[in-house]
Amino acid sequence: MAHSGVVPPPFGIYVHVPFCAARCGYCDFNTYTASELDGSGASPDGWLAAVRSELEIAAAAVGERAVDTVFVGGGTPSLIGAERLGEVLGAVRDAFGLAPGAEVTTESNPESTSPEFFAGLVAAGFTRVSLGMQSAAPHVLRVLDRRHTPGRAVEAAREARAAGLAHVNLDLIYATPGETDDDLRASLDAVLDAGVDHVSAYALIVEDGTALARRVARGELPAPDDDVAAARYELIDDRLSAAGLGWYEVSNWASAPEAQCRHNLGYWLDGDWWGLGPGAHSHLAGSRWWNVKHPARYAAAVAEGSAEAGREELTDPERHTERVMLRLRLRSGLPLDLLDAPGRAAADRAAADGLLELDGGVAVLTRRGRLLADGVVHALLAAAPV
Repeated sequence: MAHSGVVPPPFGIYVHVPFCAARCGYCDFNTYTASELDGSGASPDGWLAAVRSELEIAAAAVGERAVDTVFVGGGTPSLIGAERLGEVLGAVRDAFGLAPGAEVTTESNPESTSPEFFAGLVAAGFTRVSLGMQSAAPHVLRVLDRRHTPGRAVEAAREARAAGLAHVNLDLIYATPGETDDDLRASLDAVLDAGVDHVSAYALIVEDGTALARRVARGELPAPDDDVAAARYELIDDRLSAAGLGWYEVSNWASAPEAQCRHNLGYWLDGDWWGLGPGAHSHLAGSRWWNVKHPARYAAAVAEGSAEAGREELTDPERHTERVMLRLRLRSGLPLDLLDAPGRAAADRAAADGLLELDGGVAVLTRRGRLLADGVVHALLAAAPV
């Protein structure tokens, strides 16, 4: 709790839904198909009961603090249906209450949505939906092991808007092996035709232990090319910017400030959040902890009073590193007063190299800097240890 007279940082609730109909080849998230859970006793209803119990634990620990944002992610939240998602939101309301104008988001896969699903979300109080589109090219979706047809994501976005959801995001993945520039252009045309007010676009990363990594290791697919990814990023930025969607974070574009994802901004701006569900991470006032991963073990742990699997107390240097890393990714930029003299000198050098713009005491990545964001962060931190 904040001291009297001090405005607390934004407070969000993240809810992890661990269920998927199938595992995508590139995915290393904490998700489980029905066959993977067979015999474990885990189920959507058991998960929901455990989430309700964890909310009681969270409310007792946090005290009276209204929730500014709710984000239901996964996994595939749409797989559990609008009714259960509404029950999740109702449980958050009961435990904490929602701040006026709270943003309430759920991720959804296009193939498990419908007009009725979106109408149910609106009736429950959701304000935003994020749809996994990835690509409009059938062969790219096959490489990614996505199950929806190319046109379904656009259709779902239109259904969401028609149902009355205030904000709709489409997710893209680019630089997939076999994708061409024309494939990406077609995907961007489809996104813009859908009329969404937010787009997220991420370069494909081949994560260890995934089916995609095994295919690359066997030589069935080439590894993603960094130069191709950089060129594709520029194509995305040009097309979205020309259509009126401006970047506000390296991988995110929005049509207006109110269309930006406030929940994610809470992560990037050192906010507080409680993560509910298997494997979810939480952060409060410099403490970070995470839950046990398996849904059955999570439910059993919550029943015993805590699902916590591990915890760390962030040191001042660690918090400084995260502030520099995260703020620099935002268009609002990194306040230079977060850097000491060597760090500011490094920022000056980065500006001379065309990687940063320095204006009004704030460092903002140029587009070239966005392509090299990790390197810029490393240079500033290496020059300015705390």
